[in-house]
Order: sequence, then C-alpha cells, then structure tokens
Amino acid sequence: MVKQKSLATGDDGCAVYGIHEKIIRTVQEQWPGPESLEELAEFYRLFGDKTRLAIVWALSVHEMCVCDLCELLQMQQSAVSHQLRTLKLARIVRSRREGKMVFYSLDDDHIRDVLGVGHEHLKERG
Repeated sequence: MVKQKSLATGDDGCAVYGIHEKIIRTVQEQWPGPESLEELAEFYRLFGDKTRLAIVWALSVHEMCVCDLCELLQMQQSAVSHQLRTLKLARIVRSRREGKMVFYSLDDDHIRDVLGVGHEHLKERG
C-alpha cells in the first residue's frame, strides 16, 4: 500500500483509501489493452439485440435454414436475413450451402459457451 487516508463512504466504497500496487501489477499483466477491450465490447453488443440473441440461441441447438428461423421466430425473411448477415460478418455464425438451401450454424463452440454461462448466471440470480 503506497498511500492511505480515511474516507467517509457508504457500503460501496472503502473507508480507507489505499493503493495495492501488487494487485494492480497483476491485473495490468493480464490487461488486454484498449483495442481488445473495444473488440470485446462490440462482440457483446451483438448479443444485446433480442432478435440476434434468439437466432444465436436457436443455432446453438441445431443448424437451421432461414425459412426455419423465420417460422420459429415468427418473423419476415428480410428481417432474419439482415440479422444473419450481421452475425456472419461478426463471425458468430457461418453458413453452408446444400443445393439451393443455405444452412446456418454457430461459428464455433465458444459462442455456445458464452450463451450457456450467461444463462446459468441468470438462473443463479433467480
């Protein structure tokens, strides 16, 4: 601790101001940097839209074509296609063609993990 002084604070703050240099160094060693934090923020923003989240959740269960997603979500094809394009550009989903059909799936299992961890967190709070 480098510096310490008394403070009058509530439950959300320290009663004594002190800097823990060793802790700060440890965190700095693992700090991703501003560019990586911006990319991570953008990644999580993609999950902030209810429609995109519903599409990602559906694709975490099974690959689907646009028609199936439209039926499941009760949405127009143009709206679903727009969200799929956004998710594909962000490398959250990928597509594969089978004849005239295009099937969508999650780009990798990390996306499924992100959904699962978030869902578990919310269930614990319940």
